[in-house]
Amino acid sequence: MRLPITTTVSALALTIGLLFPAPQPAQAGTPDLIVDQAALRQNWIVRVEDFPSNFCSVQEGGITPGEHTVLRFTVATPNIGDADLSLGDPNAHVAAGDGLYEFATCHQHYHFRHYALYQLIDPATGQVWRAAKRGFCMIDIEKFHDYTGDADNKRHFASCGAVGIPGNQGISKGWSDVYVWKLGGQYFVLDGGDGQVPVPPGNYIIRITVNPGYIPGPGEPCRYADPNHPGVCHQLPESDYENNVSQISITIPDHPGRQGVGPLKDQSQISAEPID
Repeated sequence: MRLPITTTVSALALTIGLLFPAPQPAQAGTPDLIVDQAALRQNWIVRVEDFPSNFCSVQEGGITPGEHTVLRFTVATPNIGDADLSLGDPNAHVAAGDGLYEFATCHQHYHFRHYALYQLIDPATGQVWRAAKRGFCMIDIEKFHDYTGDADNKRHFASCGAVGIPGNQGISKGWSDVYVWKLGGQYFVLDGGDGQVPVPPGNYIIRITVNPGYIPGPGEPCRYADPNHPGVCHQLPESDYENNVSQISITIPDHPGRQGVGPLKDQSQISAEPID
């Protein structure tokens, strides 16, 4: 039996559509992440603090509970590109098994893996110390006042998400994700209480890298290749990977005390660790 002409045409159109799908509209523009050097320079403190065993950063960072000398700092990562950085619901990424997210048991929500690299560097020897922070949740926190592009004033990304609870992570163009100094993990342990060698008094560099480059291991995908560094990959798309690093010089004193030394000296001690 012959099919009606309209049915035959529809079937043919369907076949053509499957073989040659119509091009999807590309996102206009590309995100571009930077580290706000001014926020870093104006928000750090070296002081002595008490760290109870129930702090998530103590558990995740392998820190011995008790009193420690630490260097706290704030990190802001604005999106100065001409497009939003949109990741959506972490549950979808976990279901897809793309390796971008992991569930933070202590925080009870998803963290993006390898979003930023925190380093404390001795410029004289090259010795590098790692911070206590282990995971990140990307959301819009505040407008970036130095943004010169075209952006609305709406906060588009505001939910980290958890198991069975939809989230929406990302950073809108003209907005900044901010990890304030009070948050868990926003510090370097200076006295060796995290298993690293102690940091002697002296002059140091705090270096922050957002969306750091990595060399894929066996079976590890290269999500976004770095056009200027063959073999180096990044987790997130950007128009410029060369502006992802900011650093400041600081001096770590011998005895900072509980009131501390630095722009944030005399701030109240932290009795409860905010969940980021």
